[in-house]
Amino acid sequence: MLSRTASDLYWMSRYLERAENLARMLDVSYSLSLMPQDGRGDGLDEIAMPLLITGTLDDYLERHGQLHAERLLHFFALDAANPASLYSCLGAARASAHAVRGRITADMWENINATWLEIRGIAEQGLSRYGMSRFCEWIKERSHLFRGATYGTIMRNDAFRFIRLGTFIERADNTLRLLDARYEMLGDDAELVDDSSARGYYQWSALLRALSSFEAYTEIYRDAPAARPVAEMLLLRADVPRSLRACTEEINIILGVLPGANGRPAQRMAAELDARLRYTGIGEILDEGLHEWLNELIPLVAQLGNAIHSSYLEAV
Repeated sequence: MLSRTASDLYWMSRYLERAENLARMLDVSYSLSLMPQDGRGDGLDEIAMPLLITGTLDDYLERHGQLHAERLLHFFALDAANPASLYSCLGAARASAHAVRGRITADMWENINATWLEIRGIAEQGLSRYGMSRFCEWIKERSHLFRGATYGTIMRNDAFRFIRLGTFIERADNTLRLLDARYEMLGDDAELVDDSSARGYYQWSALLRALSSFEAYTEIYRDAPAARPVAEMLLLRADVPRSLRACTEEINIILGVLPGANGRPAQRMAAELDARLRYTGIGEILDEGLHEWLNELIPLVAQLGNAIHSSYLEAV
């Protein structure tokens, strides 16, 4: 497969996963911002969290000057000038899909093209007429439809593998950043293993719902969400689809079957990261400090993404 084709497939998948993850993040932040703040603010800090996670705070402040709920939501949802917005992510995914139209199925193309046409219509109408929660649910539904079309129609060849590779790299990065941001948001309360406060419960529950892991948590732990079990599940449980361990395990498997010797640096990094998570306990992570451990892993995932890019996606 040509590196250019592999790159378009990989980034098509990454942008779609990024759009879904951002929609999940926005939906949760918006919902929490509407709750009573218990003297901790007016809800703007919660809505502004995506700015910190995506690294777009400076860009937003330069353009808008101050935090404003309606402008923040538009900035992340439909602002074509913001490369991190849902609108921009879907546009980039559609452009990549168009470039590899002959390597994906008709069902996949029709889904992603229809999604792009629909979001352009929503942008013309304005987000207020659609509703933020409804809009985020629509994004997630379109992502699920594309993933289902991919699983149900495309051959299990290298094209499929690069699509899945993009998904899991993006998902691993998102899980780490969401967990770190929510942990920092709780501040001193995050250190309480049995934090029974309403704030702690809703913050950890919001994180689990953002990662579609709330039901899994209640099945595994059966107690109110708290820092230790939430971190253990989202980092080290291979049976939770959006956990870091599940993502690195899939990345390791996919890289192991891609042809060619050029991928050995990426394969080695993936194997080392997978082994590290496989043989690490939550006690070791908390002894080091959850925030410190997460801030060590986030660059490692980025380095793995760079290694994949240089090994497979750059023209030689």
